[in-house]
Amino acid sequence: MVLLSDPRIAAIALSDNGEPLVDVREVAELRVDDRHAGAIDAFAHLREGVVQRLLDAQAALPGGLRLLLVEGYRQMETQRSVFDGYRDELRSLHPDWSEERLFVETSKFASPVEVAPHSTGGAIDLTLCTEDGIEADMGTLIDATPEASGNACFTAASNISEQAQANRRTLALALAGAGLVNYPTEWWHWSFGDRYWAFVTRTGVSRYGPAQLAGATGAKGERA
Repeated sequence: MVLLSDPRIAAIALSDNGEPLVDVREVAELRVDDRHAGAIDAFAHLREGVVQRLLDAQAALPGGLRLLLVEGYRQMETQRSVFDGYRDELRSLHPDWSEERLFVETSKFASPVEVAPHSTGGAIDLTLCTEDGIEADMGTLIDATPEASGNACFTAASNISEQAQANRRTLALALAGAGLVNYPTEWWHWSFGDRYWAFVTRTGVSRYGPAQLAGATGAKGERA
């Protein structure tokens, strides 16, 4: 399992193709949940190419299922706060851990800011729901930490129900088929164009770098 803390991720060449951020709430075919909206709406933005891939993924889902988008773009200062907050939580729970181990364990839930997929606008936290918006059983909630869930948040976790495992496979088949890659410690986190995607796909260079959203001052974020 390769984590975002792995030096090989930061070593990926950083490039940006200039693709704009799109407010996904203006895309009628996609359902957006507002649980991370906070006081501003940065969370609902994604790169244009990612939006098209999500549309392709949704079209590949079995009848009666839709994607439910929870959080996309996240400013770098918000990402730093998320990372630092979880690291401090782990430090309190495990005072015997070294700073090096804390860095690695934190990266299972929150990305180091310098390689953060969400800050590129290329990453999305999402789940499955019915046409009526009822969320599918995925084994854990979005935001479940490795510490609290006993690693049940890991995409390939076996300590969840068979139905939840099947739902994760359905989600993965559709998203991977559309070209996105999963972060294996978070079943809900998928990305395209960022450094982690470039590493997994052996592309060697990112398509997206850190993005700026005009007028945004932050977003309520919880995870990688």
